[in-house]
Amino acid sequence: MAKEATDRTTIDLFANEKRRGRPRSNPLSRSQQLKVNKRNQIQRDKANGLKRIELKVSQDLYDALNEQALASNISRSQLIELILQQQVEC
Repeated sequence: MAKEATDRTTIDLFANEKRRGRPRSNPLSRSQQLKVNKRNQIQRDKANGLKRIELKVSQDLYDALNEQALASNISRSQLIELILQQQVEC
């Protein structure tokens, strides 16, 4: 069988070929990059005095929060914080 330069169905023929493309800009794998980025995010939040709160809500409430945040041009997190602030102040 002849080796065609455009034939990519027989991968074994091209195993030693270097493929062109965007060079790797980070030596870490994608999953490791995500872990590092998440750790950095947590450290930034901690330095800014932010604490993490997790809660589970129904799909209807989730959609309503998203719509209201979009209408107010703020993030869902900021909207929830505003709602909680108003509730605590009352």
